[in-house]
Amino acid sequence: MHLMIPFAAPGSEAGRQALSRLSLPQLSALLAVSSPPDRDDGEELSLSPPHERALARAVGLAGADGQLPWGAWHAGRDGRAADDLAWGLVSPVHWHLATDGATLLDPDDLQVDEATSRALLDAVHGLFEAEGVLLIYGAPTRWYLAHESLAGLATASIDRVIGRHIDRWLPRSPQARLWRRLQNEVQMAWHQHPINASREAQGLVPVNSLWLSGCGLRQPAKDRVDVVVDDRLRRPALAEDWAAWMAAWQALDAGPLAALRGQRGRLTLCGEASSATLTLAQPSVWQRLTAGFRQADAHALLGSL
Repeated sequence: MHLMIPFAAPGSEAGRQALSRLSLPQLSALLAVSSPPDRDDGEELSLSPPHERALARAVGLAGADGQLPWGAWHAGRDGRAADDLAWGLVSPVHWHLATDGATLLDPDDLQVDEATSRALLDAVHGLFEAEGVLLIYGAPTRWYLAHESLAGLATASIDRVIGRHIDRWLPRSPQARLWRRLQNEVQMAWHQHPINASREAQGLVPVNSLWLSGCGLRQPAKDRVDVVVDDRLRRPALAEDWAAWMAAWQALDAGPLAALRGQRGRLTLCGEASSATLTLAQPSVWQRLTAGFRQADAHALLGSL
């Protein structure tokens, strides 16, 4: 089994202080009997975060920064993607407008059900159809877009944008002009739409924009991949709820990581910039005897991600 843990290490100062207070005995024990990790070092401002790069390698996808074709991959798994089209992921989202700019809320916090999502899509479907762009429903917070302009279009993962100012993450290449225009038209179509008026009457925020990511042509992927992505750290990390993040990490350490002790497999830990993959095997007699004397600093490893 290959276990991946996104958001295992935070980038903010408050998050790093929380990390310094964590007790992770099972992770330390795994480090004590493993070989030096394989690293994928990157930048905190890359369009593709480390956990997406790691998963892409595991499933057999390739692409430059911001060009991992997740739209085609997900649409293919849903039986929707044609091989000759360029696809993208589209997320109905809420842009929170403030005097210093707009920030993006986590779509998972919007409480958008299937009926609401389909109604929102139907309200703007004609805008895309008029431009020869295919817009397809996938899930309440995951739609698919298909158009030739999406081939090679670099976009930021939504996990990079949640809770941050949107402006620096918007695609600005000439290739993105059609998308930016459609995005603006969607915002106008949804402004004061009855669906959003109903949401606001219920105390919910309106769905007022879309986010595009994961663009590219469909690629052949591995048929069977023994990868488990445990993303329980994602929501508290994006919300900067470090008490909840610490509690989730301790549950991970006591549960899935403890279960890896003495087993064969791989463990990938992902931070804001980089990831590290440990190859795990049943420890030798010598490793078991010397494990207590080896310096296995889990905090140092996580702090370097």
